[in-house]
Amino acid sequence: MTIKVGDKIPAASLKYKNSDGVQTISTDDLFKGKTVVLFALPGAFTPTCSAKHLPGFVQHAGDIKAKGVDTIACLSVNDAFVMDAWGKDQKAGDKVMMLADGNGEFSKAVGLTMDASGYGMGTRSQRYAMVVKDGVVKKLNVEAPGAFEVSSAEAVLKAL
Repeated sequence: MTIKVGDKIPAASLKYKNSDGVQTISTDDLFKGKTVVLFALPGAFTPTCSAKHLPGFVQHAGDIKAKGVDTIACLSVNDAFVMDAWGKDQKAGDKVMMLADGNGEFSKAVGLTMDASGYGMGTRSQRYAMVVKDGVVKKLNVEAPGAFEVSSAEAVLKAL
């Protein structure tokens, strides 16, 4: 079942890499008491994700945070090393937290996976963006297959 507005984010662990190495963050620690924009995409270094999706959030991070957002997080079914390298390549810095859902456990828990095995990528996350306040989904924009319209930084900024 797909998560929907009003639902609580399920318990899961995600990974990220910082100067101390690979770290684990629980969804409770990520979302509790905060407003978070979480956007997810099929894969690091892939065309639309690298040309449009992540760059839009890096570019508009200041405007999004000015609307009361504590954290902007990018999630993909990749490992923490890939997400870290992609974040550096895209100059995400401290604007966007690069989260790895390496085994797709979070993506499965929220019901937003897709089968990309035809592209040799296995099970991946669908492309979406959500606004989460204190662990509860307030807005959820899931893209149609192959589309990039409702989950962009610009769309999220308008929705805030």
